[in-house]
Formats: sequence, structure tokens, C-alpha cells
Amino acid sequence: MALPACAVRAFQPPRQPERGAPARTTCPRRHSRVEAELAASRPGSVAASVRAGPPRGVSHGFHTRPLLDKPRKASSSLAGAACAPLFALLSRGRRRRMHVLRRRWDLGSLCRALLTRGLAALGHSLKHVLGAIFSKIFGPLASVGNMDEKSNKLLLALVMLFLFAVIVLQYVCPGTECQLLRLQAFSSPVPDPYRSEDESSARFVPRYNFTRGDLLRKVDFDIKGDDLIVFLHIQKTGGTTFGRHLVRNIQLEQPCECRVGQKKCTCHRPGKRETWLFSRFSTGWSCGLHADWTELTSCVPSVVDGKRDARLRPSRNFHYITILRDPVSRYLSEWRHVQRGATWKASLHVCDGRPPTSEELPSCYTGDDWSGCPLKEFMDCPYNLANNRQVRMLSDLTLVGCYNLSVMPEKQRNKVLLESAKSNLKHMAFFGLTEFQRKTQYLFEKTFNMNFISPFTQYNTTRASSVEINEEIQKRIEGLNFLDMELYSYAKDLFLQRYQFMRQKEHQEARRKRQEQRKFLKGRLLQTHFQSQGQGQSQNQNQNQNQSQNPNPNANQNLTQNLMQNLTQSLSQKENRESPKQNSGKEQNDNTSNGTNDYIGSVEKWR
Repeated sequence: MALPACAVRAFQPPRQPERGAPARTTCPRRHSRVEAELAASRPGSVAASVRAGPPRGVSHGFHTRPLLDKPRKASSSLAGAACAPLFALLSRGRRRRMHVLRRRWDLGSLCRALLTRGLAALGHSLKHVLGAIFSKIFGPLASVGNMDEKSNKLLLALVMLFLFAVIVLQYVCPGTECQLLRLQAFSSPVPDPYRSEDESSARFVPRYNFTRGDLLRKVDFDIKGDDLIVFLHIQKTGGTTFGRHLVRNIQLEQPCECRVGQKKCTCHRPGKRETWLFSRFSTGWSCGLHADWTELTSCVPSVVDGKRDARLRPSRNFHYITILRDPVSRYLSEWRHVQRGATWKASLHVCDGRPPTSEELPSCYTGDDWSGCPLKEFMDCPYNLANNRQVRMLSDLTLVGCYNLSVMPEKQRNKVLLESAKSNLKHMAFFGLTEFQRKTQYLFEKTFNMNFISPFTQYNTTRASSVEINEEIQKRIEGLNFLDMELYSYAKDLFLQRYQFMRQKEHQEARRKRQEQRKFLKGRLLQTHFQSQGQGQSQNQNQNQNQSQNPNPNANQNLTQNLMQNLTQSLSQKENRESPKQNSGKEQNDNTSNGTNDYIGSVEKWR
């Protein structure tokens, strides 16, 4: 079968391009048949350069196979792509592979060319930069511009070695977690996990003087005994979150049983069907909704041991705990809560065995609730229990006649309430602050020797923080809660002093343990050293005895007899010797006894 003319020309040897004709590594993708034949017949054309193979320095395409016996590459050939009859003779898979090889060769050649030119430019720039640096340092002694070929190779080798070291370092030490790169001179100090949550200074100037007994709060709480923890929950202080921590987040031998859909949990002592926690989430509001100090101290013993005979009641220790909050934030949070419909009508406010009358404690609203009330109306009510709520709930109201305001003047009443709240707060087993969650967790764990499972979370964004008030309203809120402001300042000072005291005590105990450990290790080291020396001496004595043994037994007997004779002579001299003075006689006796001991020791040694 006769082949077409284009196929015959395609199998002919390639024509050599003219001298000076530029060699091109790329070829147009799409040509008409006539343009392809003209380009193939023209010397030095693109098709001729492509048939001649890739340029110098560029390898052939991957997985190339010759079409005929002649060494013709299966790369992108314009003549083969242009001749339709030749492609028609090939199978469809063969044609597809030829197209893939052509694309791959074009992309590979382009990448290689770009990489070669980029490396050449990088080396050239590095050469000039290093040449400038060396010329600045060494001056006329080293001229990089006139460096020979060996110097260029050495410089390139150094640069490549540096790049290789950087790559290896990234694989070995990824990121900033490499232990080898943590130098003490350049590393930043490790932040304190119990740093101040409100971003204030970690060290503060104490305003109050407290004794060691006031700062050291360590309760001998035995969960298997009869003691009880009583949680005094003040409204909008974060007590709900802390109460959930008490029943769900403490590591216990017998954890509290909390069922899905129920607020209360069963917190029994190990091996007993008796609770160790008196709070909202364990026993409920057994003494009334948000019972205060006056109600709890008179109600809790009767609720816990009310069914028992007075003679069979155990001697319990009631450990009261509570949480305080910044008065302005707490006041705004309570206002927002009342806006949503909260009333706390179920609160009993029992004092001295009776609840207050409507004249002693009037209501601020007439409807079912106070929902939707503006802040100005909330602040204008003179009977609002939100004013100085923390002082009222922590003080002993029986000292001021409960809710009867006519018992004493207002100024004296406020002073008695504040001093009572401070005293009760100071003698509580524990109290925390909402603004210091991590420190609150730390002090509770150190006080009761009970650890939490997960750390507390500090929430800086609350409903109160979303309320925007001006300076005038803030001052008015502080004026309405002036007793709470003074109590919170006192509580914050006591809280931070307790925290620093406990931290210092912990550091001292850790230092003492390290010193004891060093002494123990030092003693063990000396003991092993003396034992090794004793073993060495015993080995040397055994060697000396083996070396000094005489094969003649008569010689050993003669030596023993001589030693015994010397011993008897010394003893006879001691008996016949008379001393005029008692002291000199005692000294002589001591000397002879020492000599006797020496003789006996030498005899036993030679035996």
C-alpha cells in the first residue's frame, strides 16, 4: 500500500537547520494541514527542530517508545500530528498516549527551564551578595569578583549545605517545640496558670492586716464522717455554676449520682445513705429559696437531724461556703434577670422564727412579676432587696431586729450589718470570687483537700457586661450598694492574701521536700561509698593474709608463742608496778589495756 507524501516525508531523516537559525523548544498546537506541510518542508522551522529532538540540556519525555526501527522519539511531533492518514493508521490508545506524552514533555521542559534559570539567577545574586560582604570584611585580601571556578563551586556547596541543614532541622524539630532550641536566655518565662483573671497586677498592696489563722484555711473534712458542707447561694454571683461543680466535677470515691432531666443529684457518703453536701443541687431549697445566713444557721441542723432523737444526733461540723461578685455587675445581672420575669417569691426570709410582714418588707411591683421594668424604676424602689444584698444575706439579721427598721437608727444598723457580714465571711470555711475562677478552684482544693476533675472557666462576657451604662448611673449603683462595695473590697483583699499565703506555703513545702530528697540521696551515696570501701578493705586483708601465710606450721607456732610471752610479761609488769599517784596509775592502766588489746588483736590476726 502506497503511503501519502506527508507520511513519506515524516519518515525521512530530519533536515539540518541553517547556521544561525534559532532552535525552538516549543511548537504551535494547532495548524492547518497546508501550514504544517510548509513548516515541515522549510529548513530551520519549528517542526524540523522538534523532529530533531529536544534541545541540549533537556531530557526526553517519560516512557518514550520508538515508532519504527529508526531512533525517532514518540514525543510531540508536529509532522505526525499534522498528517491525518498517519494517525489514522494508529490505534486510538496509541494516539491518546502520544498526546499525553506530548503534553508531559512540554510541561516538563518548561519546568526544567524555569528551574534552571531560577537557580542560575539565585546563584548569581548570592555570589554578588557574598562578594560584597567579603569585600566589606576582608577588603583587598579577598576579591570575590575575581574568584576562580573552584571558589564558585565551594561557595555553591556551602549554600547547598546550609539549605540542606535548614530542611533537616525543619523535619527533626518542627515548629517551636524542639527541646534543643529552648535556651534559657532567649525563652520567655512560663506564665502562671493562676494569674489574675481580670488582667490586673498579680501583686497587690494589702489594705487589711490578717493573722495567720485568718489566712490559713485548711479544713479537716472527712467525707466518711459526719461533717457537712453548706453552700450559701447568693443570687447572680455565679453560684449555679459553682454548685454544678460541687456535684459533677469533684473526684470522689463515690461520685454524686446525677440523672438526666433532674436538677438534684444524690451525693451520699461512701458506705452510707447520708449526704455530705447541703446545696441546691443536692438537697434542693430545703430551707427556702436562696436562704441567707440567718435562715441556714437555724434551719440546716433541724433539717439534717430533725428525724433523730436529740441524744442520738452526732456532733457535726457545718462548713459554710459561698461565692461573692462585684456589686455593680451583680446588681445589673439581677436587674436583667428581673426583666425576664424572675421574682423569687418563694423566698421565706425567716428571721427570729417568723417571716417579715408586708409593712416590714413591702413589694416594689403590683402585678405578678416585674418583667420589662427599666433600670431607673429598678433603682428608684427603696424596698428593693437587690440593694446591698450580699451584706444582708451574710450578716446575722437578729442583731438588728430582722426586717424591722424602727429598732435602731439606719446608720447604726448599716454598721452592725457590715461588721457582722465581715465576721461571718472571715470565719467561713471557704469563699470564692466570681472574677477569680481559677484561684477559687485552687483555694477550695487546698481547703478541703478535694480536687476537681476539669478546671474552672473564666467567662469575661456576661449579661451584665453587655449592659452599657454611663458614669452617672454607675456611681448611683455604687451608692445604692455602698455596703456591698465595702464588703467586696474587704473580701477581695482577704481572698488574694489567702491565695498568696497558700502559694508561698506550697512553695516552701516543695522546697523542703527537695531538701529532704537531696539529704536522702546524699546519705544513700555515702552509704554505698562506705560499703564499697569496706568491701575493698576486706578483699585487701584477705589477699594480705593469703600472701603472708607460711607453708611451715612450726614458724606460725613459734610466732604465736613469742606473742603470748610478750603479753604475759606486760601483764606481770603491770601488777608489780606501783604508782604514788592515782591519776598516773589510771593512765598506766589505760595504756596497758590498750597494749593488751593490740596484742590480742595481733594474735587473732596471725592465727
